[in-house]
Amino acid sequence: MTCLGEACRAALRVYYPTLSKEFPPNLLWINYATIEVMKAIIRTPVHESYKRHRREVAWKIILPVVLSSLALVGLIVLIVNITLFQNAGDVGRWAAIATIWIAIPVMVAGLIFFIILGGIFYLLKYLLNITPVYTGKAQDLVYRIAGYISRAADAIVKPVIVIDGVGASINRLLGRK
Repeated sequence: MTCLGEACRAALRVYYPTLSKEFPPNLLWINYATIEVMKAIIRTPVHESYKRHRREVAWKIILPVVLSSLALVGLIVLIVNITLFQNAGDVGRWAAIATIWIAIPVMVAGLIFFIILGGIFYLLKYLLNITPVYTGKAQDLVYRIAGYISRAADAIVKPVIVIDGVGASINRLLGRK
């Protein structure tokens, strides 16, 4: 089945109901807005740095996080074992003292870290809206320059290789090594 011009585009439009601006809304009178769906093409980067990043994610990000988590859980189990199952004295009092000395500095440090992290996220959001276009152009330019340099190096060396090849052919024909 084929479409012909405007009739095909009209059939593809999606209609979403919107209520009137009266309050409370009058449900008997419904306005329809035409929203045409965008066909955005999102291409994955093909740069060598992106491919290398995807390969190294497991070993350089996921594995250290998992190992650190396991070490933390092991440390917690060791502390609980020593505190509860050994004759260490009054566990309740030591727990209260430890909570006081640990909780307050951790909460202050966490608040400072949260504020700094929020600022970093805000700045990165702003920068990521600007930089992908220009860093992609810069990377393409560097790859293009690398290609020019490779071709120039090959062109510079080519006469020497041709002369050596002709000399080797003459030596071979004359029986010299």
